[in-house]
Amino acid sequence: MATTTKVSKNICKLFVGNLPWTVGHQELKSYFKEFGRVITANVIFNKKTGFSRGYGFVTFNNLAPLEKIENEPKHILEGNYLNIQKT
Repeated sequence: MATTTKVSKNICKLFVGNLPWTVGHQELKSYFKEFGRVITANVIFNKKTGFSRGYGFVTFNNLAPLEKIENEPKHILEGNYLNIQKT
């Protein structure tokens, strides 16, 4: 009998928009780690210019952080109000 690896359906991925151009992967991760264990935090950069495209993605290993994030009325990072959506 073959063994299969079960992929957790509890992984939660968020789109984070309106990021300041000064925010990189580490700053994004640092902001969201207060809500739970961050698996990945990636800011999307323009390959030609090297500047941030103003959005990124954050992945958590369970759904608990999502509830904490939704309970916050607004999220501000380096002066910008973040646009957060579950993907």
